[in-house]
Amino acid sequence: METVLFYIFAALAVIGAMAVVSNTNPVTGVVSLVLTLFSTAVLFVLLIAHFIAVIQVLIYAGAILVLFLFTVMFLNLRPEGLVFDVGRFYEKLGVLIILMVVTGAFSMELFSNSIGSANGGTQLPEEFGTVEGVSRLLFTQYLLPFELTSILIIVAILGVVAIAKRRV
Repeated sequence: METVLFYIFAALAVIGAMAVVSNTNPVTGVVSLVLTLFSTAVLFVLLIAHFIAVIQVLIYAGAILVLFLFTVMFLNLRPEGLVFDVGRFYEKLGVLIILMVVTGAFSMELFSNSIGSANGGTQLPEEFGTVEGVSRLLFTQYLLPFELTSILIIVAILGVVAIAKRRV
């Protein structure tokens, strides 16, 4: 059952990601990104990483995508820019399905031996996927990348404020 769920939600994540990249309509792209992020959250649940799945939904699918939608609406697009383009839909869908089948076959062939040997008899740590386990790793082993990411976000916010002030 887990394998079937994995393939379903992995396919949905890939389809959503391809729709994000291929759509010219920004609102449709954001909705496709919601599909991708929710599918990825389900994949995290299947990996028994429930905390990461919840964070994926709350932060990315919630807060970040709301920010994306506000930005898209702030751009004040013309109504003709928001029309859903159905032209050549079946051709795009066919190319997407062919790419997914080829990629799936290639990845199954490439990783079938390594995945089978890695899951042979290993047990997950008891703290795996919990808040305590993630925070212990985040604030000990990965403290420097965590702090560098916060500095990068602050610099990005300051850049946006500087650009916005220059326009006013």
